[in-house]
Amino acid sequence: MSISEKTEKNKIDIREIERKLFIAALSAGRSAMTEYLEAQDDALAETRDRKRYRDKGKRRTVLKTVLGEVEINRRVYESEDEAGQKIHVYLLDEAVGINTPGQFSPMLSELVATAACESTYRETARQISELTGQTISHQTAWAITQETGGRVRAREETLAAQAQQGKGTGKLESKILYEEADGIWLKLQGKDRKAYGPSKEMKAAIAYSGVKENGERRRLADKVACAGFEGVEDFISRKEGVIASVYRVDEIDLRILNGDGAKWISAHKDAAAIYQLDPFHRNRAIREYVDDPELQDLMIDLLYAKDIDKLLAVIEASVNSTLEPDEQEKRQRLFAYFSNNKEGLVPYYRRGVKIPRVNEGLAPARCGSMESNIFTLIGNRMKGRRACWSVGGADNLAALLCLKHTGRLAAVLSALGPIAPVDIEPTFVGLRPREVPERVGTGYNGFKHAAIPDMPWAKNMLGMKSLSIMPFLAGS
Repeated sequence: MSISEKTEKNKIDIREIERKLFIAALSAGRSAMTEYLEAQDDALAETRDRKRYRDKGKRRTVLKTVLGEVEINRRVYESEDEAGQKIHVYLLDEAVGINTPGQFSPMLSELVATAACESTYRETARQISELTGQTISHQTAWAITQETGGRVRAREETLAAQAQQGKGTGKLESKILYEEADGIWLKLQGKDRKAYGPSKEMKAAIAYSGVKENGERRRLADKVACAGFEGVEDFISRKEGVIASVYRVDEIDLRILNGDGAKWISAHKDAAAIYQLDPFHRNRAIREYVDDPELQDLMIDLLYAKDIDKLLAVIEASVNSTLEPDEQEKRQRLFAYFSNNKEGLVPYYRRGVKIPRVNEGLAPARCGSMESNIFTLIGNRMKGRRACWSVGGADNLAALLCLKHTGRLAAVLSALGPIAPVDIEPTFVGLRPREVPERVGTGYNGFKHAAIPDMPWAKNMLGMKSLSIMPFLAGS
């Protein structure tokens, strides 16, 4: 046998070792989680009101987690409701928020939702199936995303109602709030395509308290975001709800509203707001509608000089200074665009108005970030890739995208708790009394039931100790 053949024969496949260790760790983790939850069920059984809750034996439920499917045998109790009717209660389910069998844990739901914000549902399913102990299909990835996004949307509607009643829960104080809004057109599918046409504009808005500078990098501080297909009134209401969930709106002295001139943006500002035409769209309009470089420079100079009346007069006069019908039409469009947004042509910080100071550690913003933000929030995931959307499906995903890109997705999903997608069917399996000592009580070690394939040494490596003495749960 040659040296190369011997080397090949003795070669260690590190990927196979890693795979087996991963499977072993997941299996042990599932057993640990089962043992811990069943121990909690035992504790609840000992401390329950025995007159109110009558023990009727155990039933099995399944919690889908990043470790895989965790089976839990927990007690069901017979009780009575307020009307005196008999009901069945699972105290463990109530304690940990497991409302129906087959639920996805908050961590797994968060992983799926986060992955769906970056990739297609099919790619999301592949990633989750490879990187966790849970195997899901792209339909399940879609179902989780829709369920989660729908609950986030419902939360935003609740926040909107609270804001309208002046009961916002925001704690952050800022004397000035910067708001920017824009729209992005997305392709539709199915019945929504027939109802609205091939595409529909999704509205998006952000709000922030200033700019945080870190060397050459700049980021918007305390940013919140909102996006959706709904009508103007409903969208503005939801946006205000999202803002009021983070900011103490009664402490805001001035709002700066930056937009591209769309009526749905400029028409909905309150008395404490200053409207500014987005500098990017304003300057781009001059370059697109005027082909004469010298005339472009003159218009920009007049803008800088804040001589808006003269600027409009120059644009109007320039319509007849060219014999090209196309150029005349474009300059007429520029005149109409600037006339309709006359009050917003001069940047807010050059109008001589008193502007509140930003919070300590922040710099004032000049606005103009919406073009990049709408790509980051919505466009990067939802536009292109031959993607077509239903209105509801796009709204749900957009709600998740806004939370993800403002750093609040994990906290909100954790507060919402486990979800149960519509395609999960509950399964109840009784546990016979003679089987109870085998699964719960003194002496049971869940690790001994872990299915670790072909690797008996892995149990020793993972430390097959009773869960009660494991340090990471000692304080639970």
